[in-house]
Amino acid sequence: MATTKTKKNTKEVVDSTVKAKTHPMIKGPRITEKSAIGADKSIYTFNVATVATKNEVKKAIKMIYGVTPTRVAMTKIQDKVIVRRGVKSIKRGGKKAVVYLKKGDKIAFA
Repeated sequence: MATTKTKKNTKEVVDSTVKAKTHPMIKGPRITEKSAIGADKSIYTFNVATVATKNEVKKAIKMIYGVTPTRVAMTKIQDKVIVRRGVKSIKRGGKKAVVYLKKGDKIAFA
């Protein structure tokens, strides 16, 4: 977090990724090849809390990044059983949100 001083008052500048990590509904961006291709079309993917709703995600994106989503789609990620050296374990799933923005809007990730 960096601060800059102006003549009139002190202004605080906060990195958007820091805000995303502190927001209870948004865990962070989901960086994959498919999401990188979607970013060119103003479609972004985020890992969200399992109790998050579409309206909560929409409000959180507006607060964090300053853009208004036109549509939000939610998907549950299934748990997966994995085997390492003969030992079974479970890789926990979660929830992801696909956020659609207007054509000119962009979100910059650091």
